[in-house]
Amino acid sequence: MYASYSRSFLPSRPFSINADNTPFEPTKGESFEVGVKSEFFDGRLSATLAAYQITKQNIVVSDPANPGFSLQIGEQRSRGIELDVAGEILPGWKIIANYAYISPEITEDTRPEYKGNEPSNVARNSSSLWTTYEVQTGGWKGLGFGGGVTFVGDRQGDLENTFTLPSYVRTDAAIYYRRDNWRVGLNIKNLFDVYYFESADSIDSVYPAAPFTVLGTVSVQF
Repeated sequence: MYASYSRSFLPSRPFSINADNTPFEPTKGESFEVGVKSEFFDGRLSATLAAYQITKQNIVVSDPANPGFSLQIGEQRSRGIELDVAGEILPGWKIIANYAYISPEITEDTRPEYKGNEPSNVARNSSSLWTTYEVQTGGWKGLGFGGGVTFVGDRQGDLENTFTLPSYVRTDAAIYYRRDNWRVGLNIKNLFDVYYFESADSIDSVYPAAPFTVLGTVSVQF
């Protein structure tokens, strides 16, 4: 079992502009976390379960009423739990899984229409699963395959909470070959070309996610 406490201080971004041309205050934060870690199957699989609270003041976000400008939220609090599982179940077969529940709320603000609302683009529920297998012996040693799914739940589309971005499930895949100190691979994002919305600033500024995408990589380690 473990517990942690931290505080943060972040100066405002240099390219963030307030509509009334006043300077932004630094973003300050405070977080508490408690959790438990354990191992299973003789250490081949590890799991971490954590509960936390994060409070931030003066968060810079996009201004829905003035496109191209930003504004600051007085205070935002997020409470949640997170479960992470990772390990190598069998030689060459690895798995990473995650589930998170977040309860976010704008707790203080000078604009009464924001107080008590949920911040935009934050899903209460999200989860992911990624698994890979790499051939360990023989002529195909070093050849690997991977696949996984990502789920993101409903999210508020603006600070006024006037509309909701729907949930989505995205499937990704990968194939690679590793030999000595080099590696070549293909990473496929959004395998089934699902159309979904990734984020939004306002009802007039909603951003769709990238369609089916293939990215090739070559790397050498020295």
